[in-house]
Amino acid sequence: MKKIAIKILKGFGLVLLLLVLLAGGVYYKSINYNMYNLQANEELLPKPENEEGYLTLAEDLVAQMSLEEKIDQMYGEKLYQMPKLGIGFLVKNRFPHVYVGENERLHLPPWVLSDGPRGARVMDKEVFSVTTFPVGMARGASWDVDLEERINEVIAIEMRANKVNYAATPCINLLRHPGWGRAQETYGEDPWHLGEFGVAAVKGIERYNVMACPKHFALNSIENSRFIVDVDLDERTLREVYLPHFKKTIQEGKPASIMSAYNKVLGEYAPNNKYLLTDILRDEWGFEGFVSSDWFFGTRDGVESVKAGLDVEMPYQQVYKYDILEQGIKEGEISESDIDKIVTRTLKTRLKYAYSDDQDSYGHDRIETKQHVDLAKEAAEKSMVLLKNEQLLPLAKKEGEKLLIVGRLANMENTGDYGSSNSTSLHIVTPFEGIEAYNKSNGDQVELYDGADTDLAGSKSAAADKVVVVVGFTHLDEGEYLAGEADMVKSAEAGKLVGKKGVGGDREDLRLLPEDVDLIKKVAENNNNVVVVYVGGSAINMNEWEQDVEAILFSWYSGMQGGNALANVLYGDVNPSGKLPFSIARNDADYPFFNPYTFKIEYGYYHGYTLFEKENKEIAYPFGYGLSYTNYTYDQLAVEEPSLSKDGTLKVGIDVTNAGKLAGEEIVQLYIGFKNSGVDRPVKLLRAFDKVFLEAGETKTIGLEVKVDDLAWYDPELKEWKIEEMEYELYVGGSSDSEDLMMTTFSVN
Repeated sequence: MKKIAIKILKGFGLVLLLLVLLAGGVYYKSINYNMYNLQANEELLPKPENEEGYLTLAEDLVAQMSLEEKIDQMYGEKLYQMPKLGIGFLVKNRFPHVYVGENERLHLPPWVLSDGPRGARVMDKEVFSVTTFPVGMARGASWDVDLEERINEVIAIEMRANKVNYAATPCINLLRHPGWGRAQETYGEDPWHLGEFGVAAVKGIERYNVMACPKHFALNSIENSRFIVDVDLDERTLREVYLPHFKKTIQEGKPASIMSAYNKVLGEYAPNNKYLLTDILRDEWGFEGFVSSDWFFGTRDGVESVKAGLDVEMPYQQVYKYDILEQGIKEGEISESDIDKIVTRTLKTRLKYAYSDDQDSYGHDRIETKQHVDLAKEAAEKSMVLLKNEQLLPLAKKEGEKLLIVGRLANMENTGDYGSSNSTSLHIVTPFEGIEAYNKSNGDQVELYDGADTDLAGSKSAAADKVVVVVGFTHLDEGEYLAGEADMVKSAEAGKLVGKKGVGGDREDLRLLPEDVDLIKKVAENNNNVVVVYVGGSAINMNEWEQDVEAILFSWYSGMQGGNALANVLYGDVNPSGKLPFSIARNDADYPFFNPYTFKIEYGYYHGYTLFEKENKEIAYPFGYGLSYTNYTYDQLAVEEPSLSKDGTLKVGIDVTNAGKLAGEEIVQLYIGFKNSGVDRPVKLLRAFDKVFLEAGETKTIGLEVKVDDLAWYDPELKEWKIEEMEYELYVGGSSDSEDLMMTTFSVN
């Protein structure tokens, strides 16, 4: 018995030792940021001289690989390496580097992914803070594509400095309903507007040798059922509403990669959807890069994904396993040549970035520089949207006035959700901190109160000259839904939430939280100079309190410099120029049907302003709307050629005047109307915009252009785009509201 016990103890000790070694190895890999060089060694793997050379090199490398080596190019890391994700979060409080596609025998370096819609997500060993920008929706509200390109240049620079060369951004899913939890990551509700921002983001990222990866392809606009929901829609809706922004971003931005969505589209999971990934993306649009999956629940069937055209599954080997794919080849469902195609197109794309010889110029000193931080402040300032102002803003600069800053979010570091889009900065300026710092020179007496006791908040408001109420949401209320698939299934079966709600996710109620509403009302009862500052990622219902306050400002999740930007806008150092990238309905029932807990949903042809205009619904605040501290007037709308051929370009000029006393930026918007169409079409659609700076009293003639091709509708029977020969309406002005637009006509013959 004693010998047996000793043997058992020895065996147990050996197992324990192996586990310790394995755990140590995993931990070492999670903290070893210098494990692999992302650059190719040109002595061992000579650099191709041209585009054709990269294809030749990729084909040559694939020819030298065993089947197992080829499959190793088709996933992130091994399953046993995934504990480093937990170690990274729990021990290091950071997202670890996941190395993809390294092959030591063939001298192939790996690539490393970082999320980054608002800042570099993955950080190097000695980096603890990066530049954190306002969320995508805020930047969409700036309507400034040049600004968006500059922001993504900075994000790319900081990714390179953190030893990353693949950016899982931008998010260009369409905002179908304001309750969508990840609305903050995208740019708005309009496909044209989304496409312009997608192109700008991709160009900014790619400029610094980082692979851009727009996401999530496609129809990902529900969060709480994202792993299981099946989106049904007709072909016109797919082509005209939910794909145009992806098409433009792919064809004009030319990203290296694109990420497939979790959800099903027309009964087939996106990573298994050949119609999306091959027929449309590659065969029709000419995409030449590679497709990666969304993480963890982003793949379902290895063989079907190969047939569909999914190139890389992330973050670990789940369905692209050796036995699964070998069995698929053996049974004739796929061939090894299918694998070869996948690996070849991935290699010929990613190797271009592996030969960048400038890594030494991306040191840690290029992270969170003054220039980058200043850009974050500029982005926040240009994103804020003034919805209401009854002569309260800008706040008068009277020394000695008492200003109360109230609300649970007033002094909270609150830059957005805690999911994949999260970004870490140690230098976040809260609303209170920004206003307090501003008044060190301005001289107002600034008091902070969190508003926990509404009666006390009321009495403090009565004693103040002016009150700024900061309300809205945090990562607990909206954002990426941190819950498992099993929980989603249970809730979808019931058609409602079952059990405890996960972190973030969709908002079922479009109103503010009850405590915020109570606070606003109590403050407004006691003070007639109240500014409500809203922090959040999408539209809210303001019906129960908007008439009680003098000013409403959407500040969004405004990034690391949000507090300073807010102070500059409130006091008039910055003239607000943001405009809504979505429309806000007067009645919540007028939005498209939205149930976060479902297995299936149908997306209709109309949503947002196109829906409200088509059905003549009351709009609280229209798409493209936002106030300024000055006034702009429009005059002399002119069409260069009022009769166009189908291959022509509409060229428009209009005079825009700053009729006020402050310099500012106006967003000039162009819409095309389809009143004479022979098919069902929206009342009008955005087709161009420009952000223009005007000094007080200055007039500029603004030129805008629209290709006639961009007026086409998709004929599902003939499977082709058609341009109608008819008279079109042309609208130009400061918002989508008919009262803000000048109108004329032109024709296509």
